[in-house]
Amino acid sequence: MSQPKWFVKGDIDGFFGLALDNLIQVLLIMSLLKGLLGFPDSLILGSILPGIAVSLLAGNCLYAWMAHRQGKRDNRDDYCALPFGISTPSVFVFIFLVMLPVKLKAQSLGLSSADASTIAWQAGLAASLGAAIIEIAGSFFAGWIRKLAPRAALLSTLSGIALGFISLPFVYRTFAEPVVGFTTLAIILITYFGGMKFKWGL
Repeated sequence: MSQPKWFVKGDIDGFFGLALDNLIQVLLIMSLLKGLLGFPDSLILGSILPGIAVSLLAGNCLYAWMAHRQGKRDNRDDYCALPFGISTPSVFVFIFLVMLPVKLKAQSLGLSSADASTIAWQAGLAASLGAAIIEIAGSFFAGWIRKLAPRAALLSTLSGIALGFISLPFVYRTFAEPVVGFTTLAIILITYFGGMKFKWGL
């Protein structure tokens, strides 16, 4: 068995899929921070988006290195790195259940919108740190939880968010612009379910 390669042609499809997914997440975050929370552009563009960019770059590089190392260890070349991205459920939980209540409370105490936005952002950072600590602690029990919980239960949160907040708006837009929407849908159905292959492995 040959040693794993750092790049194969299937990575092109994976790159655009992951990039599009994270782009949608970033646009969603920006719209919620700007439209719902009223964060200033200086905070969004100066602190939040750079932090997201660094985390995505570091996380995907780490996962790619881990997959490559495991492939060398097992003498296999078919390992695929786990894609690293923004957690959609966490976006809604942190914004609606942490940052929004904190900002409303800060404004009710007489703070300016800019100061309230900064405090809400700091509360979001604290919530992210707390969630990370819980996830690290839970990783020691992941195998035990996976054995006890059905796979459907483990995917219920992700699938519910995906159907309710991500898929439905695109369904509405598909019917609003049927020429573009159904053409794209036809390509997806033909490639994924019909087995059709485009040139260059795309």
